[in-house]
Amino acid sequence: MSQASTLAPAPLAPAPSVPPSPRRGLGQRLMRWWERARQGPWGKVGRALLVLLPLILMAAAGRTLAKELAQLRWEQVALAMSALPGWRVGLAMLATAGSYLALTLYDVLALQYVGRRLPYRRVGRISFTACALGHSIGLSVLGSGSVRLRLYTDQGLSVVEVARIAAFTSATFWTGLLLAGGLCVAVSPEALAFLQVSSGTVRAVGVGLLLLVGGYVWVCALAHRRAGAPGLRSHLPRPSLAVRQALVSSMDWMMAALVLYLLLPAESGLSLPGVVALFAAAQSLGILSQVPGGLGVFEFVMVTALAPRVPMPAVLGVLVVYRMLYYVLPLVLALALLGNHELSHRRAEFRQLLNGVRATLAPLMPPLAAAACFVAGAVLLFSGVTPAVPSRLEFLSHFVPLPLLELSHLLGSLTGMALLLLALGLKRQLDGAFVLVLGLLLAGGVLSLLKGGDYEEATLLFTTALVLTPFRSRFYRHASLFAQRLSVSWLLAVLAVVGASVGLGFFSYRHVDYSHELWWQFTLEGDAPRFLRALVGMLSLSLFFGIATLLQPAAARPRLPGAVELAVARPLVAHAPESSAHLALVGDKALLFNDTRTSFLMYGVAGRSWVSMGDPVGPPDEATELAWRFHELADRHHGWTCFYQVGPSALPRYLDMGLALLKLGEEATVPLGGFLLELPEFKGLRHTCRKLEKEGVTFEVCPAQQVLPLLPELESISRAWMDEKQTREKGFSLGFFCPRYLREGPVALVRHQGRLVAFANMWVPLLREEFSVDLMRHRPEVPRGVMDFLFTQLMLWGREQGYERFNLGMAPFSGMMSRSLAPLWHRLGTFLFRHGEHFYNFQGLRQYKEKFHPVWTPRYLAAPGGWVLPRVLANIATLVSRGLTGAVSR
Repeated sequence: MSQASTLAPAPLAPAPSVPPSPRRGLGQRLMRWWERARQGPWGKVGRALLVLLPLILMAAAGRTLAKELAQLRWEQVALAMSALPGWRVGLAMLATAGSYLALTLYDVLALQYVGRRLPYRRVGRISFTACALGHSIGLSVLGSGSVRLRLYTDQGLSVVEVARIAAFTSATFWTGLLLAGGLCVAVSPEALAFLQVSSGTVRAVGVGLLLLVGGYVWVCALAHRRAGAPGLRSHLPRPSLAVRQALVSSMDWMMAALVLYLLLPAESGLSLPGVVALFAAAQSLGILSQVPGGLGVFEFVMVTALAPRVPMPAVLGVLVVYRMLYYVLPLVLALALLGNHELSHRRAEFRQLLNGVRATLAPLMPPLAAAACFVAGAVLLFSGVTPAVPSRLEFLSHFVPLPLLELSHLLGSLTGMALLLLALGLKRQLDGAFVLVLGLLLAGGVLSLLKGGDYEEATLLFTTALVLTPFRSRFYRHASLFAQRLSVSWLLAVLAVVGASVGLGFFSYRHVDYSHELWWQFTLEGDAPRFLRALVGMLSLSLFFGIATLLQPAAARPRLPGAVELAVARPLVAHAPESSAHLALVGDKALLFNDTRTSFLMYGVAGRSWVSMGDPVGPPDEATELAWRFHELADRHHGWTCFYQVGPSALPRYLDMGLALLKLGEEATVPLGGFLLELPEFKGLRHTCRKLEKEGVTFEVCPAQQVLPLLPELESISRAWMDEKQTREKGFSLGFFCPRYLREGPVALVRHQGRLVAFANMWVPLLREEFSVDLMRHRPEVPRGVMDFLFTQLMLWGREQGYERFNLGMAPFSGMMSRSLAPLWHRLGTFLFRHGEHFYNFQGLRQYKEKFHPVWTPRYLAAPGGWVLPRVLANIATLVSRGLTGAVSR
């Protein structure tokens, strides 16, 4: 091998093929650049500045505004606001509507961007609500973003789509700001002269802003033209959509600035482009501060720029009106729309929640409503006798004529007095009181604003009316308002408030010398004359109410049954297990039937006591329902529900109604199966019957069909018996002599040697479980023992007819305990049983019935307890005695 060949270089191995690196797209390069910037040191500084910027701007704005406003009087601001021409305010409202209309187009374009379609009426409502809340809250994520997320997801959009819509609307917002602001800054740089920067520099900034908008559109066009930027293409809109973004948003900015331009006075010297430039600068700082609505920062910029040319009060008056038009009114409307949306989508849940709250609070509402009404009336009275705030009166003088202010003061005091008087009607759950109180509360709120700008009182009255409205159904009693007398305690409370208001008024104006001319002084500062006129009106209303109460008509009594009702009741009485159901046929008690007319209840009304005579007649389940219906009927008329002489088997029913139970005495019933005169215990009755039979005394039962010819003779016996006893006819729980009533059933007759000397009308149901008698009367000259004979023969007759027992009636106050630990009612009843012979033969009646060896069953009164009970007992005594005179005599 030669040296040359040795030294020759070896052939090179082929280099491994390296695939060419793909060309990065524009979108990827921008994203990588942004990520490096965020992670670098300048990114951390930028994040810190973003956090501190709102605090810095707020502090600077607060300090400047505090310095500028230190010497300002707010009366001057109010005067400047009132000086704004109405036509300018109207045009500003139209410009506000135009701005928010342009804002709704943000979402229309955003839906095109995400490829979704919705009706404009829905999109416009959602966009307006989101923008109005976003403007006022300031934080887009908590404001407009959260509202869009809530409302758009209800329309079927996904969370990703809503996020893209929010990002697109934010980009639209800033694009319009750059376009409108850059254009107007370039045209009118003098509007930003307060920045102490040359016009050339300001104009260059405006041109730069326009170039940013042009660059945005160019990037969008580049991303959609080049195939190497798929990621960026999916995030950026098409160029045509980007152009529409800029135009729509700039129109929004122009209309928003036009609102301010229309409100500014002519001496501001600014053209519309100049106002747009200044407005854009102030709003940019307010938005960057993230303060809700840019409050403070926006005002700081506007005051700094306009104060040299426009008086400070005028600037602040314009800004206040601008805030009201562009922020407050749309915010109120947006909240109403949002609330309506939530109610419409959760109607069932809200109704269930409202019903639950209503059901929980409903029992408490009548007393609470009465207390709130009383307090509202007292507030109006106290406000009417104290001086108004001078600054508020001065403000009202620009809007409210003096005659209207004077009239509002007088009517406000009258409204307060009326609320005091009507509060008791709310406590008694009267429907008329509720309607009047609701109207007076609303009227009182308006009058409070007109008479002195008392917004605190108006808020109290309007809130009270709003809270009462859902509980309309709790005030259901149909009654005359004048028929409801004020109780002593309520009357004293009303007098205390009126007296306190009069004393407060004289104390408030103790420095004013009284003269007759005061009554006729009508001036803005005339608080003392207004107090005197309100005092006269208040006392006049009290006098009117007192006279109307004294002249109130008597309370209507329940309608007594006619022939139709008695015809319906007769078969029910005939099949009743207890013979006392025949009391319904007396005709002196109203009858309450159930819907199917298979049960009834007899009752009477005395005072506020609605008294049912005994238990309802009918099946147990129907009787319970009917008892509750009677309870509701009495409650509807603000009465006290009472059940008189009820048996022990139905006591749980009345306890469920919340009634108290008082023992009235014991009822005697004789089991007829064991009633045999041959038994030793009836030896005395056997002897009496045999003795009278030997003397020619006979017994017979006259059928109902044959009673009519006997009525004259029966009436003479009844009169003779009452004359001898020196008593009068009773009622309710007893029958009285009435030809129609005596013809309802058979009559037991006792004759002495052929002459009729005694009688008793009989209660004989068809069930043959129990029978009894009602009227038992005889002539004074009858043989001794006739009543024993009559009862004995009745029981023997009933035993032959198959009846199970004979009801001897009740012995009042018998069977009560007299122990020291017994209830007071029992001890009182025992005392009357032993020592009340002047009023009634209590012990003698019990001893007389004992000779028949009856079974004693307690009878009760179910009625409201407490201090109401004495009045209930007095009312029942009035019913039984058929009047107050009979209740205090035999």
